[in-house]
Amino acid sequence: MSDFEPKASNSEGSATGYRVLARKYRPKDFSDLMVGQEPMVRTLTNAFETGRIAQAYMLTGVRGVGKTTTARILARALNYKTAEIDKPTIDLKVPGEHCQAIMEGRHVDVIEMDAASHTGIDDIREIIEQVRYRPVSARYKVYIIDEVHMLSTQAFNGLLKTLEEPPEHVKFIFATTEIRKVPITVLSRCQRFDLRRISAGDLVGLFSTISSKEGIEAEEEALAMIARAAEGSARDGLSLLDQAIAHGGGVVRADAVRGMLGLADRARIVDLFGHIVRGDVTAALAEFGSQYEAGANPTVVLTDLADFTHLVTRLKYIPSAAQDPSLSEVERVRGAELSESVSVSTLSRIWQMLLKGIPEAENSSRPAGAAEMVIIRLAHAAHLPSPEDAARRLLEMAEGGESLQPGAPPRGGNGGGASAAYRTAAVAQQTVEVAARPSSAQPVAHLHSVPKPDNMPVVVGRTEARPDEAPPQPKVHINSLEELAELCTRNRDPKLRALLRNFVRLVRIEPGRLEINLPAEAPKSLVSDLQKRLEEWTEIRWMVILSREAGQPTLVEADASMREARFLDARQDPDVAAILSRFPGARITDVRIRAPIVEEETPSLPAAAESAEGDILPGDDIEF
Repeated sequence: MSDFEPKASNSEGSATGYRVLARKYRPKDFSDLMVGQEPMVRTLTNAFETGRIAQAYMLTGVRGVGKTTTARILARALNYKTAEIDKPTIDLKVPGEHCQAIMEGRHVDVIEMDAASHTGIDDIREIIEQVRYRPVSARYKVYIIDEVHMLSTQAFNGLLKTLEEPPEHVKFIFATTEIRKVPITVLSRCQRFDLRRISAGDLVGLFSTISSKEGIEAEEEALAMIARAAEGSARDGLSLLDQAIAHGGGVVRADAVRGMLGLADRARIVDLFGHIVRGDVTAALAEFGSQYEAGANPTVVLTDLADFTHLVTRLKYIPSAAQDPSLSEVERVRGAELSESVSVSTLSRIWQMLLKGIPEAENSSRPAGAAEMVIIRLAHAAHLPSPEDAARRLLEMAEGGESLQPGAPPRGGNGGGASAAYRTAAVAQQTVEVAARPSSAQPVAHLHSVPKPDNMPVVVGRTEARPDEAPPQPKVHINSLEELAELCTRNRDPKLRALLRNFVRLVRIEPGRLEINLPAEAPKSLVSDLQKRLEEWTEIRWMVILSREAGQPTLVEADASMREARFLDARQDPDVAAILSRFPGARITDVRIRAPIVEEETPSLPAAAESAEGDILPGDDIEF
């Protein structure tokens, strides 16, 4: 019990206020912090003994693991002073001169600031101005900033210089639950301590100790329930313990805690899990209905199922996990049995379905109905084979290996489920039998096999090959990037044409298939846009594939190479070379190749008009 907690009193001075257990049994020194935080305590102990005291500390962890309390204990250790000891130490069993004021949060040299309500640069600027002054009475001026991740970016930047080179009389202690939101520049200037979650076994021991000190009768199973509900937080667990004491009238019973938390009986959860893995939907629904009528929350039931599934899976690989003190005897025994009989694939399937079903039940307007649907799906999935068994059986059926009989027992147990291959074969055979069974109201024709003579010719039917369907022909044939660019021009898509000319390197092209290479700076949507336009313009399906081959140069690169070749040829021309040498400073700006002049043939005109027989007709002055 802490010696530094204030006691509420009335005007007469008698104590009337009740202190909750989380405050009453708050750790007051490093020996109390040993519950679940041994690595941090060991590091600080060695640092204080050797005098290697850091200038700033960063404490991180989930809620309720003791970040603020650790910061106060650390501030107390830095300013510890008694008649015999006047130096920083971790031996704090004897209250010092400043201990009580520090633990109560009212010491003038230990400044506590909540960064959630003091987030701006002005608050940090005030700290920077105050660090220049020496402490009033203590050895160090200690700044404790809680929830430091809430500071603004400007506040962090303003703190950097002071945090890197603080005065010798100043120490900083930061606490946060979101370590990833703290800039790395701040983290690099601090010693970081990760306060881990307190294990369920340590919490059960802590609750047992406190219950004995308070004179409270508490069942071990009830304390285990509270430890599991606390999820590694000592403060949450002590608050629940306080509530359980009030709920049970000074006695902590398992039934009362179960009803208070809306939990189901762990034994009944195990029974429900057994019904599910056996595929007994009726028994599973009946068990769930009974738990629901007893006051169990449907979502909590599904969560407990997930926890027990995780436990069974762990016991399959780590049998020593059954020694966890937070587990009940039923969970230990039945969990070990189920871990040997249920396959990993079934456990994994149940786990995945519960992870999806729990949010459905939470967000549903009818949580009980949603939970029942989840349980039905779980029980049905227990009959399904594992993917390995299904693939193996299908392979056997394809190869004509083992004959399937409808009454044959299933192989490869999957939590009590039958193989789908066997069931499919059985249903198919039953269907054939029903179809072959004639109706009694209709005449029946019996067919008998007639032996065939040996010399009877065998008639072999002629088989004709079915002509292959011709692949669809494109509306427009494209064999090069130039043709594709021209197609973009005809369809008035200048944007795609520009992207095509600048980025696309052709690897190969054929009807319906285009392989290209794109640089890293090409738009990400170019492939999909190109495929869409090709299918729209050619009216056939296209596959546009990104290849790792270098491919041909882009159209822009090809035009540039061709232009450079023309310039080179022009410079090598004797006439051009003579002109360039005759006129210094002249340069070639463009090269145009003149198209050859094609002389049009003049049609020969007849000299005179002739008849069909070749006779000259009168009138030789005929004009054409």
